[in-house]
Amino acid sequence: MMILPCISIIAACICVIACTFHIIRLLRLGKPKEYSQKSGNVATAEVYSYTSAMMPWHKESAYKHLPSFIGGIFFHVGTLISLLLWIAFFFVSPLSVPFLWMMLIITVLTVSAISGYLLLIKRLIVKKLRNLSNWDDYLSNFLTTFFQIMTVSYFVLPQWFITIYYISAILLFLYIPVGKLRHVAYFFAARFQLGYFYGWRNVWPPSKKLKSSDGKNN
Repeated sequence: MMILPCISIIAACICVIACTFHIIRLLRLGKPKEYSQKSGNVATAEVYSYTSAMMPWHKESAYKHLPSFIGGIFFHVGTLISLLLWIAFFFVSPLSVPFLWMMLIITVLTVSAISGYLLLIKRLIVKKLRNLSNWDDYLSNFLTTFFQIMTVSYFVLPQWFITIYYISAILLFLYIPVGKLRHVAYFFAARFQLGYFYGWRNVWPPSKKLKSSDGKNN
């Protein structure tokens, strides 16, 4: 096995260990301490937090920016596929993948990468987003999108792009635990806390009367 694939495995192990540390740290904190009187169903609210509450029409402003929301979904799906392919490439040659599957994967990753860069450009040119952004936002987007592009390139021409592909994987794995990409470890904890907080207070899930009265659930 070549040196860069080995280094990428080491980088991935470092990433997993660091993210596991984040998760253990969260678990040790335990449930949020509540001092108010319980008035709702926390379990039902938790289910809502991970399902319906993720829909754009149940968010504060996502329903006003559906193209960006959909682009973000493609971007996350493409990232997951790219990471799974990184594992698969240790066992299967990219050129041995059936043609139809290869075309489907390449199409999805291309759409995902384009979505990523469009979101990056939007963050750069829209003043409100630019004022809320820092270098971590830009670098996280760039490394993730670049890895997707290199995955497509390695899929098509593995001998040409093998070096750049594994370098992009190494950089991404090492950056995940230290940048905003570590939300891969914090996402579920954040949704749990939201469900617990609003479920305890009988805010989530919203009542049918509230839905029918305002038309949208923020």
